[in-house]
Amino acid sequence: MKIKTLLAGMALSVAAAPSFAEVISVEVTNLTHGSYFTPLLLTAHGDNLHLFNVGTAATPELQAMAEGGSIDGLVALASAANASNMPNPAGGLLAPGAKTSVMQWDTGSNGYLSIVGMVLPSNDGFVGLNSWKIPTAKGKYTVMLNAYDAGTEANDEIVNGGGAPGAPGIPANPGANGGTGATGVTSTEANQTVHIHRGVLGDTEEFSGPSDLDSRIHRWLNPVAKLVVTVE
Repeated sequence: MKIKTLLAGMALSVAAAPSFAEVISVEVTNLTHGSYFTPLLLTAHGDNLHLFNVGTAATPELQAMAEGGSIDGLVALASAANASNMPNPAGGLLAPGAKTSVMQWDTGSNGYLSIVGMVLPSNDGFVGLNSWKIPTAKGKYTVMLNAYDAGTEANDEIVNGGGAPGAPGIPANPGANGGTGATGVTSTEANQTVHIHRGVLGDTEEFSGPSDLDSRIHRWLNPVAKLVVTVE
């Protein structure tokens, strides 16, 4: 009887033992020559959350981020899934070549990391990391991040202040180093699911041409960002 009582007490102790939190530091570097990232969302979450999925249609929350830079909807989705969020660590735009970091981040029991942020100037391009498994072994881990196309808007490359979901055009060119009066690179989007971004075309015309982006400044290829995660 005493042995049974002892074993029951041991089982109860094991079941009630709290899981150890993962503490990480995260650094994101913008690798592009002339593009900015709008406020990033870094979120640590469980395996039940995906901010985006390649090959499927973008959610309204992802569309709002990819077309206009708003992460509010995605923050709400992550919060509802009990995620640990770090929104806008750079305190605004992350300029070309610049870094932003989050130090000593207690992610709790959340074992996956996701990152999103609009690439600007672009129509609906965003830098993304989708549900990356956070290592449990201490050390430094480097991940190169690609840019994705949300598939929700034609990449016309016209800077006209458009940023609301469904409104064509690019919200802004933060570097003010492009052209004006573009006729548009295209008016259609063949792939209307989330997919790898093909980059921007641009041109060298200041007041005309198909694009308001300067091909000598704004063109980029993947990867567009470097992520360094330190598990402590």
